[in-house]
Amino acid sequence: MRLTLPSFRTILICLAISASFLFTYVPPSRAEDDCQKRIIKADHKLHEAVAKHGWQSSQADHWRHELAEARSWCWEHSHRWWDEDEHRWHDQHDWDDHDHDHDRH
Repeated sequence: MRLTLPSFRTILICLAISASFLFTYVPPSRAEDDCQKRIIKADHKLHEAVAKHGWQSSQADHWRHELAEARSWCWEHSHRWWDEDEHRWHDQHDWDDHDHDHDRH
């Protein structure tokens, strides 16, 4: 039984295919990490502003707006958004822009 070595052409093709996998590999998107961090920050800052300045303060209004912007950004980039209060991802565009307007409920 005689073993034959692969031809130079076969080796070159295998290397080219391997290299294409190496260079086309895209690591998992950081969009979800960025999304979650943005929402957590906005939600946290909103709660801080409310505790310090009240529900109807301009500071709370600012962070409500930032939270809405963060959720929209997540939806546009990941088609999901992080719910910091429930600690879970949502894959539906089902957030309530007024869910942190406790004085209106």
